[in-house]
Amino acid sequence: MFKIGFDNEKYIETQSKRIEERIAQFGGKLYLEFGGKLFDDFHAARVLPGFAPDSKIRMLSRLADDAEIVIAINASDIEKNKVRGDLGITYDQEALRLIDAFRSFGMYVGSVVLTCYTGQPAAEAFQKKLEGLDLKVYRHYPIPGYPMDVKTIVSDEGYGKNEYIETSHPLVVVTAPGPGSGKMATCMSQLYHDNKRGIRSGYAKFETFPVWNLPLDHPVNLAYEAATADLNDVNIVDHFHLTAYGVTTVNYNRDVEVFPVVKTMFEHIYGECPYKSPTDMGVNMVGNCIVDDEAVREGARDEILRRYFAALCRKRKAESDGAEVDKIKMLMAKSGLDESHRPVIEAARKRAAETESPAVALQLPDGRVITGKTSKLLGAVSAATINALKALADIPRETKLISPEILKPVSNLKIKRLGNKNPRLHLDEVLIALSICAVNDKLARKALGCLDKLNHCDAHSTVILSQVDESTLKKLGVQLTCEPQYQTKKLYHG
Repeated sequence: MFKIGFDNEKYIETQSKRIEERIAQFGGKLYLEFGGKLFDDFHAARVLPGFAPDSKIRMLSRLADDAEIVIAINASDIEKNKVRGDLGITYDQEALRLIDAFRSFGMYVGSVVLTCYTGQPAAEAFQKKLEGLDLKVYRHYPIPGYPMDVKTIVSDEGYGKNEYIETSHPLVVVTAPGPGSGKMATCMSQLYHDNKRGIRSGYAKFETFPVWNLPLDHPVNLAYEAATADLNDVNIVDHFHLTAYGVTTVNYNRDVEVFPVVKTMFEHIYGECPYKSPTDMGVNMVGNCIVDDEAVREGARDEILRRYFAALCRKRKAESDGAEVDKIKMLMAKSGLDESHRPVIEAARKRAAETESPAVALQLPDGRVITGKTSKLLGAVSAATINALKALADIPRETKLISPEILKPVSNLKIKRLGNKNPRLHLDEVLIALSICAVNDKLARKALGCLDKLNHCDAHSTVILSQVDESTLKKLGVQLTCEPQYQTKKLYHG
């Protein structure tokens, strides 16, 4: 059950102040590498109950007068039509979405930089498209020996070949559509060019996870490992920080491994490095805003289990080789977790066994677990949602909120006119039907008024749900897991 464990307003306040302090540390010009999701950070919202998905952009919008955005995108990713798995759109489309989103918050997007540019035709076409939209575009090139050959990297044959990004604000936030886009290299290239121009500037890194001032095996940090199991990221103790200060902090392996290179780059550019450890480079204040440690531990444990079932489903769909399943199993063992931690799992399985058909269980905010079975016109997820709304509205379960006179014509339309094979209605269609009934039926209206109470509720399905149903549950704020089984034995599951 949902319990607040994170002070969101304190976070926005302290995080913006921390960034302002870092800008001042470097004399008024800072390149901030921004990792993770700036928008719609639902992972953070799940493991830090109380964290709002738009917290980071709201925090940055406080600095809007002093900030500009640079979006880095790998030219090879454009050429390969690389797709973001969570959104299902290509990286170049995501770059455009990010620009629109930043502008909607009053943020200035200064430019886009094409990294690892080697003349890729798709990247050239994308540059023309951006320039046609009055956006500045710069090109950065591959550097032989990157990142180990520091002498070449920090020279006119390395960073010196990159086009200098003209910026006009004290804070330059460098973000990207996804990992591997060259954010850090973009920042370091700018430091090199600024130094040649006599401009004093600095670099810092923003990553929400792992949380540096939480223990290595804290569930919040383990949940981050579960979320990145496919990338082989591992949380480790920052031994540079421990050696320098005698304080144990947590970072992830890639940052710790590359720190000697970053340190050497700083020394080549400035003569010295302002940081003694990867932790020093960060500005993350998330750990200081946790107000109920047990609540965030519980949120993180639930997230590890969600990631486990998601990995099982990816394996079932042949989207992974199963290695991430094994890794998350180890994280579950570290956390003392098994499937019994989520009551909806056993409830859904029991209901499926009783009905010999797919079932869904949903846990209400008061702890009650409501189930739904598959019927002729309703899928299990639709039935469970309607039953949950009845329970929340204190409406007897046997009450029919949606008249068959509405359901049947919609189902017939799907089959006879729209070419669908499955007569059952998706959850969004059922909710639309419920809203129609609510015009003249006070019980339907009462049930519809309880939709907001589904936010943060857990649900489990004994089969992999359709993308439509999964998306609708996500919009309602329901935290879903699915068994790695399809409802039918067909080869195509569209």
